[in-house]
Amino acid sequence: MKGPAETSRRRAGPARVPLRKLFRVASVAGGIQFGWALQLSLLTPYVQELGIPHAFASVIWLCGPLSGFFVQPLVGHMSDRWTGRFGRRRPFIVAGSALIVLAVLIVGNSADIGWLFGDRDGSKVGAIIAFVVGFWLLDVANNMTQGPCRALLADLTGSDHRRTRVANAYFSLFMAVGNILGFATGSFSGWFKILPFTVTSACDSNCANLKSAFFLDIIFIAITTYISVSAGDELPLNHGYSNVQEQMPEPSSHAQEAFFWELFGTFKYLSRPIWIILLVTALTWIGWFPFLLYDTDWMGREIYGGEPNEGQNYSIGVRMGALGLMLNSVVLGITSLLMEILCRKLGAGVVWGISNIVMSLCFVSMLIISYAVNKIDRVDDNLPADGVVAAALVVFAILGFPLAITYSVPYALISSRIESLGLGQGLSMGVLNLAIVIPQIIVSIGSGPWDQLFGGGNSPALAIAAAAAFVSGLLAILAIPRSRTNKSRGHQ
Repeated sequence: MKGPAETSRRRAGPARVPLRKLFRVASVAGGIQFGWALQLSLLTPYVQELGIPHAFASVIWLCGPLSGFFVQPLVGHMSDRWTGRFGRRRPFIVAGSALIVLAVLIVGNSADIGWLFGDRDGSKVGAIIAFVVGFWLLDVANNMTQGPCRALLADLTGSDHRRTRVANAYFSLFMAVGNILGFATGSFSGWFKILPFTVTSACDSNCANLKSAFFLDIIFIAITTYISVSAGDELPLNHGYSNVQEQMPEPSSHAQEAFFWELFGTFKYLSRPIWIILLVTALTWIGWFPFLLYDTDWMGREIYGGEPNEGQNYSIGVRMGALGLMLNSVVLGITSLLMEILCRKLGAGVVWGISNIVMSLCFVSMLIISYAVNKIDRVDDNLPADGVVAAALVVFAILGFPLAITYSVPYALISSRIESLGLGQGLSMGVLNLAIVIPQIIVSIGSGPWDQLFGGGNSPALAIAAAAAFVSGLLAILAIPRSRTNKSRGHQ
């Protein structure tokens, strides 16, 4: 005989997953973002120090959106159907983290690898090849890990839209923590003294700092991955673990149907609000990607007036840019803590729209600062005036607010709306990811030549970014309907 309490629990549906478990599962984002922060702050300058021209630096970054286009939707699709005994999502999270470790070892040691293959007398062909292989592998690994982690959070929160927002806010918070630690690591220039073995015949102090930073990344990704995968008691798919029905509206009768046919076939089921979310996401990332490509390079070139491999100004500017990104991450973390309150009071679409307009104004401010710095006399050693540097750091910090929204709100919106269509959360994250990576591919291919057309600086790409961010902000405010908050204690 089942008692009345148990009968009541069964009628109420699956028990809520404790917030502390969601918090622990989301922690892997900190490890992933630590590596991303190093990538964003150090690798564009490092590409140019290896001898790759500024106009082609963005092409190197093309791997990120390309791997996002293919890897994240495919991994999400596979994790929706994975029947292994360790659960659906966790095997992919662990495998992706292991691949991140391998990738950062290759990137960090690319100069030494090039030396082993004969780089001498200024030739860095071997180092460039090793760097590009490791860089592309790192992007594949990051995309392989992030999608299943977000899908696991969506699995655990089910149809509770408020908890979905909270889970994504936790994810965003850990991204902020990873960013703060990563950018702080990137802005410190003395790692080669703490880890002297990183300095070799092929690797000078700047290279050794990069290598040391990635060694720290390996430790951090190992710790956060363990915390994340040990938090969940995720059951295999064939044990009935699922908070939602994850069948296609018209499932294919052929189990071996080509994946991308299935992915693009989901588009016909998407409602108008989902299409609006995808469009706003695409415009948002047209805004973000030029900044993420050139943030520290902008500080080194246009604020400090330096060039790679020519004096110290560029390196000082890059480190100052990393400091600005660390301040950015502090604001990102604070915003993540306030995310649920903001969305509940104003509506997720309004919050997203306001943040994108703020982002647009920040990019316009960067253009104004770039113009002003050329009109102001530089101080000793051709360094910029303190007021100019302070203004640039303030802009970097303010951009943490819209970045927190970008890392959280679109995922919560798409996850709650796509659930009613019966699509797996892994596949739904893949659909959203297409709206992120296609604009990134366009920006990666076009931003270098576009900047070169107007004199080789970063300002033309930032102008396009400002326009795209402003349009996306208006669209989010005017066209995204306000989501309803799930106030019930149990799932229906």
